[in-house]
Amino acid sequence: MKASLALAAQANHLFESIETGSEDLMGRFAIMSMTEAASERVRSIVSSRGDTASGIRVGVKKGGCAGMEYTIALADAAAPGEDVVEYAGAKVFVSPEAVLFLLGTQMDYEETTLRSGFVFNNPNQTSACGCGESVELKKADLAALAGADA
Repeated sequence: MKASLALAAQANHLFESIETGSEDLMGRFAIMSMTEAASERVRSIVSSRGDTASGIRVGVKKGGCAGMEYTIALADAAAPGEDVVEYAGAKVFVSPEAVLFLLGTQMDYEETTLRSGFVFNNPNQTSACGCGESVELKKADLAALAGADA
């Protein structure tokens, strides 16, 4: 946990360094983005809970046959150190230990004949298990991201 928080602090330091440059690059390095379908689903979930939630919390944890799983839970507010992604009135709180694994991810929501749920289009994903419940993720390469705009 301490190592994860240290990595999140490094990411925040990089973002702060980028912000103080001649150009604001934070918009280009949003931790996550949401599709309209995802924001509609988040708003629907939150509104069905009344006053008990203001958004959802997204994170990652070790587990599954591929090594990691995405986590989603209701949230009433941002916890200390969390980033908040907002789109069209929907709020997603990103756990600090997940930041480097979710950097650049687009969260979508899909409904098919056999399943419905949030889908993460993550550039840091290197593989997934056959059932789609777990993924293998690498940490985002902050040096490459910083160098891409230099």
